[in-house]
Amino acid sequence: MCSKIISRAKEFFTILRDPGDEQMSEASNLSDGDADDANDSAHVLQTEMGPQPLSVMKARQFLSWYTLSQNASMSAEDTNLPLYPLWVRCDMSDPAGTTWFGAETVCVGTKVTGVKLYSITSKGSTADKQSLTTLEELKQEHKKRHHPSSVGIKGSARFSLFGSTVVENTTIESQSSVTVDFKWSHVESILETPPLSSTATLNIKIASGDMRSPMFEMYRELEFLQTLADGLRTGETEWMEPLESTSPVNLTKAYLEELQNTAKTLQDQALKSETETPIFNSFLERGDLDFVEQLWVRMRKSVTSYQDIGDCLKLVIDALRYGDIKPWIHRDSSSSLSKLILQSYHQQIEHVSLTGFTPVNMLLEMGLDKMRKDYINYLIGEELTTLNHLCFYLSTEVDLQEQVIRLRKLHHLLEIIVTCSTFLGLPYDRLFLLTQLCLQHYRTSPYDEEHEFKLQIKPALISHFYQKEHPILWGVEVSSGHGPREVRTSLHLSDRPLVDHVIFETDYPNETVNGDSEDPAFFSTMAYCSLVNFA
Repeated sequence: MCSKIISRAKEFFTILRDPGDEQMSEASNLSDGDADDANDSAHVLQTEMGPQPLSVMKARQFLSWYTLSQNASMSAEDTNLPLYPLWVRCDMSDPAGTTWFGAETVCVGTKVTGVKLYSITSKGSTADKQSLTTLEELKQEHKKRHHPSSVGIKGSARFSLFGSTVVENTTIESQSSVTVDFKWSHVESILETPPLSSTATLNIKIASGDMRSPMFEMYRELEFLQTLADGLRTGETEWMEPLESTSPVNLTKAYLEELQNTAKTLQDQALKSETETPIFNSFLERGDLDFVEQLWVRMRKSVTSYQDIGDCLKLVIDALRYGDIKPWIHRDSSSSLSKLILQSYHQQIEHVSLTGFTPVNMLLEMGLDKMRKDYINYLIGEELTTLNHLCFYLSTEVDLQEQVIRLRKLHHLLEIIVTCSTFLGLPYDRLFLLTQLCLQHYRTSPYDEEHEFKLQIKPALISHFYQKEHPILWGVEVSSGHGPREVRTSLHLSDRPLVDHVIFETDYPNETVNGDSEDPAFFSTMAYCSLVNFA
C-alpha cells in the first residue's frame, strides 16, 4: 500500500519538474477532487485563473505526497530528482489561522537528504501591543521545533519617507514612493526602532508629473515635446490646452518686433536674457536662453495646430531672410532653425519648404535642444556628472524619436535626484552615487517609472524622518543551523495584510490600518520552519 502511495505521489509531482511551466508550483490551483490523472491535474493547473485556498487537511496531503516522493529510502528507485519548492494556499479554517503551507528539498550535491516544511499563520490587525507575540515567546517557539545550542536574532523594518499622504483623514494617493529598509542584529524588543548601526537601503520609485515636485513645470514642457513626437509617429496629435491666451502668431510677431526695435549688440542681448522677467517659472530655469529657446518657450505654451507651427516659423524665417533680425544663439545649438540663423549671418539662407511634417520636426528639434541644455545646466552645475557620462543621452546622431526617449530618461533621472535632494535632503555624495546608478541603468534599460532604484545610506542621514514614525513593516527572525540546514522562525508586523487570498476580520480597512492615530494597528504574520531528515 505504501509503495502505491509513493508511486502515485511521484507520478503526480513530475509535473513540478518542468521549468517552462511556472504555474505548476502552486498546488492551490487544484480542485478538491482526486488527482488520479496527472494530465488532467496539469490541465487544471494551467487553466484555472482564480486559485482558491484549500483546507489545512487538504494542504497537508499535498505536502505529504511531496515529502514521500522525495524520500529515496521509501522507494527501490534511486532516480529521485529534487523538485521545485511547493507552496499551497490555505483558508485559515484551523485554530492557528494558517494561510500558507510550503515545502522545499534539502540537498547534498544532487542527492535529496531531507525536506523543509513551512507554515505561515496570520492574524487580523490590532492596536493592542500586549496581544502581540513577545521576543521570548518567539525564541521558545523556535527552540521547541529545533532544539538548537545557540540562535541568531535579526531585525528588519521598513518606513515610508515619501509617497501618499494623509490630509484631514483623507489619503492623497501618489505613484511615487521612497521607502527605507533597515536590517540589524541584537534585537531586544518587538517593534523597537532600528539602531543607528543598522544597514539602511533606500527604495526609490518616482513617477513623473507629481504636482508637488519642483520639476512639475519641466514635466509639462516635456509633455508638449512628447505630443509633437507622438504626432510625427502616428500622424495624429492631441494638442494640449494652451497656457497663453494670446495666439502663437501674435506672440511671435511681438517677439520679432521687440528684437527689431532694439538696436543692441549680441552681448547686450545676452545680458538682457539674464535680467529680464522670466517667461516661465521652472526649477531648472536658465538665465541664458537664446533666441531659439525663447521662441520655443512662447510656441510650446500657445500652439494648438500644425498650422500654428508653420505660420510662426514662416514669420521667423522671413525676418531672417530679409535681415530684419540678427538673433543670438548658443554656439552648440543643433536644431534646423539654429542652422538657418547661422546662415543668415552670411546672407545665405537655404530654402525651407514648410509643408507636411517639416514644421513639427523643426519645433521638436528646438525643444530637444533647449531641454537638453536645461538638464545639462543642472547636472553639471551641481557637479553630479560630466559631459562624457551624458554623451549617450545628448546624442543627435539617432533619430528624433530615440532622442525623445533618451530625454525622457534624463528627465526621470532629474525627478529622482530632485525628490531625494528637496524632500529628503540627501548629501552630495549620495546624490552623486544615485546619479551614476540612474545613468548606468538607463543606458541599457527601457524607460520605466515602476523601476525601483536602491541606494545604500547611513541611518543617521534620515533619522529625523523615521525615529518618531511608525514602520509600515517590522520583522524579527530567530535562526539556527548553517547552509541548507538553516531553519528560521519569524514574526512580521505590517500596516497592510501580507496575505491577499483571505479576508481578515478586523475593525480596520485592509488598505491601511494607520492614519493619524497615535497607536498604530498591525497585522501579524508568523512563519515557522521544520526540518525533516531522510534516513
